Amino acid sequence: MNQNNTVTLTTIELAKENFKFSAGHFTIFSKEDRERLHGHNFTVAVKVTAEVFENGMCFDYGIYKRIIEKICREWNEYFILPTQSPYLTIQESDDQVVAIFNDEKIPFLKKDVLLLPIANATLEEFSRLIIEKLTHDKQSLSSFGIHHIEVKVFSGPGQSSSALWNR
Repeated sequence: MNQNNTVTLTTIELAKENFKFSAGHFTIFSKEDRERLHGHNFTVAVKVTAEVFENGMCFDYGIYKRIIEKICREWNEYFILPTQSPYLTIQESDDQVVAIFNDEKIPFLKKDVLLLPIANATLEEFSRLIIEKLTHDKQSLSSFGIHHIEVKVFSGPGQSSSALWNR
């Protein structure tokens, strides 16, 4: 709060060069239709709207930079498969993961696959999962005076999806 007891909000935008990951995937359109296997160089941008405190700044947003960097490192250079799709079955053995879609088996080496708790390997789900990771600590969100977070994931220039969180 400032001297007039009003809350001043500001938006911090985080879009660092290392907020990126390269990953393979396919989008499932229906129980019988999916894309071919392919990949993208994904980038992530985050906007955090928060209160400006008496010291003239918000919270230490380096905390969120480190979380985003960690997610991007963890997702980099994998083939991403969704574990919550109603149309995809995942079978795992010691060294393989087999995705079964519409009675076709798609085999992968286990070391090349990242299984994520999403319904589809889409921008929409990637942005939602990242925002869940950024907002899981409700106590920190409150103490940092955060009112709004937007996570945007790009699969290339001009193509992205956003997930929003509001206090």
